[in-house]
Amino acid sequence: MKDIRELEGLLAAKMPIVAVESHEEAKVLRMFERFAALNERKLWKWSVTGGLKRASGAEGAFNTTRIEDALRHIEKSPENAIYVFLDAHKFLDDPVVLRQLKDIAAAERTHRMLAFLSPRLEVPEEIGRMTARFRPSLPDAAMIGAILNEEARSYRESTGEPVRSSREALNVLTQHLGGVTEEDVRRLARMAIRDDGAISGADIARVLKAKHQLLAAGEILVLEPGIPDLGQLGGLAKLKRWLEVRREAFMGHGPDSPLPAPKGMLLLGVQGAGKSLAAKCVAGAWQLPLFRMDFGSLYEKYHGETERNLRETLAVANAMAPCVLWMDEIEKGIAGDAGGDSDGGVSRRVLGTLLTWMSERAARVFLVATANDISQLPAELLRKGRFDEIFFVDLPHAQARVEILRIHLRRNRQDPAAFDLARLSAACEGFSGAEIEQAIVAALYEAHAAKKPLDSAAIEAEARRTRPLSVVMAEKVEALRAWARERAVPAD
Repeated sequence: MKDIRELEGLLAAKMPIVAVESHEEAKVLRMFERFAALNERKLWKWSVTGGLKRASGAEGAFNTTRIEDALRHIEKSPENAIYVFLDAHKFLDDPVVLRQLKDIAAAERTHRMLAFLSPRLEVPEEIGRMTARFRPSLPDAAMIGAILNEEARSYRESTGEPVRSSREALNVLTQHLGGVTEEDVRRLARMAIRDDGAISGADIARVLKAKHQLLAAGEILVLEPGIPDLGQLGGLAKLKRWLEVRREAFMGHGPDSPLPAPKGMLLLGVQGAGKSLAAKCVAGAWQLPLFRMDFGSLYEKYHGETERNLRETLAVANAMAPCVLWMDEIEKGIAGDAGGDSDGGVSRRVLGTLLTWMSERAARVFLVATANDISQLPAELLRKGRFDEIFFVDLPHAQARVEILRIHLRRNRQDPAAFDLARLSAACEGFSGAEIEQAIVAALYEAHAAKKPLDSAAIEAEARRTRPLSVVMAEKVEALRAWARERAVPAD
């Protein structure tokens, strides 16, 4: 009914052209049939194969397979009818077709509605002001639940076995089936149920991957595999506490929630200090899928493509909700030059698109942005309210270095109890987490070459040979710390 009411509003406003983007052709046609019946209008549909025909199939307009002939027929007809054009988007760049559409829209003696239905539809500027965009609503949680029940009932009738599932798994699956069409919800629900008659964590992971592929977002929005949990993140106690406090507000957020859903955070800090790992751990802590935006794939050489790519990517992120969206090294994607003109203004328009989405999104997409160079970030992005919090990820202190050493030793199949962690922590003072990891890996190579087990002395020797970034780039590191001292919250 929501879709019908929206169409009735367009009809009352006398919008002559409606652009409908949808893959669900049959469903949209049924909706227009009902809409036409409720408003006592005749419904016609056009296709390049069948020409202009009554939707009921009772009659057709002679020789109208060419869209110009169909529009000429409509222009001469006195009927206040609704006309749905199927896959006519490729004809909208024809100057004759555009002129015909403008003539029909300008006619005052009749009130027709021309609807163009295609999976993707770019409206030419010539008819942009007389065209309304309409997107059919997607299934809500109640409808998704009903579809899951139908598919479970169908499975039971065909196999004689009930579908096995926990309430938690069912709730998670219901959340992740949002953002796609009713037909796709059914396909994905069957995928989760049909292989073994159960809904489990493995099924949810497969559904997420299939949904991501379905939305054709693989190049720019990458689904990250193997999400780490907070146990793999050394130090950053304040950041971990912040995430723990907000998890329930994000995961259980609904229309009756007393708190707004957390929107995101910005992680600034020294290279290699653990910002990227921390971004991944947000998804692990909240048990959500993680999507990384690749700014390299976002930018295109053709004018206007980059902004459209960003809009479409953010729309996909909304459709994948609830999820975590990670923008790594965000300054490289939106910085541009100081005036924003050396790249034709693309970076300024990309920033504007991103800021609008950050302010207006209703979907549960938690944005985690990481940055190394604060000087390149525009002031608009840093003002209060863009992110829930700005954290500064500094080089790890002594106890955090002990935790990092323990994590990486275990990861390399070593027993941390066999090492003097306090001594190694002191030897790695000024090291980032990445540099500590590389010291252990380098020591493992040396031990392997010498045919002896790894010990504390080998790691300490590698640490002495290393010149960490805090020494090589001491001035920049100190400048970054000075900036963050008054403007950001310490992550540890």
